[in-house]
Formats: sequence, C-alpha cells, structure tokens
Amino acid sequence: MARMSAEERRESVVRAAISEFAMGGYAGTSTEAIAKRVGVSQPYLFRLFKNKRELFLAASVRCLEETVTAFSGALAERPDAPPKDVMAEAYLGLLDDHERLLMQMQTYVAVASAEAAGDHEFGELIRGEWVAIWDRASLAFGGDLEATTEFMSSGMLINTLATLGFPGGHRVWAGFGGQFPQQTPDGHEQGREEDGRQPDESAGASTAGACDALPA
Repeated sequence: MARMSAEERRESVVRAAISEFAMGGYAGTSTEAIAKRVGVSQPYLFRLFKNKRELFLAASVRCLEETVTAFSGALAERPDAPPKDVMAEAYLGLLDDHERLLMQMQTYVAVASAEAAGDHEFGELIRGEWVAIWDRASLAFGGDLEATTEFMSSGMLINTLATLGFPGGHRVWAGFGGQFPQQTPDGHEQGREEDGRQPDESAGASTAGACDALPA
C-alpha cells in the first residue's frame, strides 16, 4: 500500500478533526482523540498543525468553505434556475453530513467563548469565511439585501431545528413544506411524526418542499 503524502495526511487529520470537534466541541475534544482517529501520534499531528487552536480553525474553515463551493458549483451547473432553489438544494445536500452541521454550530460556540474571554483574534478568520457565504448568496441574488437576508435567515433556522433534532413531521417545519429529512446527532434517521405515528413515504424526503418555502 502506497504511503500517504503529507498533504493527504493533513487532509485526513482535518476530516478527523471535524468528526471529533463536531461531537465534543473545542474545549471537550483532545488532540489525542483526533490523532487516534487518524492513526498517527500526537507529535506527528503537531507537525501538521502547531496546536489545537490551529486545527480547530482549519476544520471550521473547511466546513464554511465547502458551503461556498457547493453554492458556486450548483449555480454554475444550473445557471437558468432560480438561485434560491439552486442554493437551497445544495445546502440541504450538505446537511446530509450531520457532522458538518454540528461542526458549524460548535464553531459559533467556540467563537462566542473566545470573544467572551477577550480573544477577538480567534473569530476573525471565521467571520471572514462566513461573510464569504453571505457574499456568494448576495451575488446570486443580484445584490438584493432583503432576499439575501431572508435566505440566510432561513438557513440558520434550518441549522437550529436540525441540531435540536426536531422530527420531520413536527409543526416547526411547517414553513419548509411540513416535512423535513432529519437525523439524530449519531446519524440515524428519525422516523416519527410529532404525535408518534410513523410518517408516510412522502414525509422523509421532501427537500423540494423545504426549498419551495425558502424566500424568493
């Protein structure tokens, strides 16, 4: 078996970091756990990233960058489709990876904690990447501030409801078509309506309804 290059190993470390930080957060995750997941020693890990802070930022930036990439790629593939629908579908596709969602939420917590402790530098890079997502959406909407704000607001509501684990049939999803595919933090599909009944076949996969409900 061919040995991994340093860049390939770095990539595997970032992916492992996303998985570990997503569940444990910045404070609750050790570099030892990340190194163990990759199958390397801690000294080797610190040859790639000088400390946990740098590794967390790399993982956070990766998740945010991939959102911009997903939007741009989807818009390029479907230039004649409504940008709202294109970007919404692309984002819902990203949320199939539940760790990506949790990593995003952990990032906000880490930045808020750093700010509260007087460390304003920690969040600068993250804020810059988040602004890049906003700018990509704004460009797609032709600079329409209201459309951009409503689209991004809907995305953050989706993040919140999905992170809290509301099942697809719950009334809080009504504005997104009434149903929404949902996963628990361990990645298992939730399959019950709000009242405990099993949903019908249309209940679990109506991303189209969610997209239609996003603001124009």
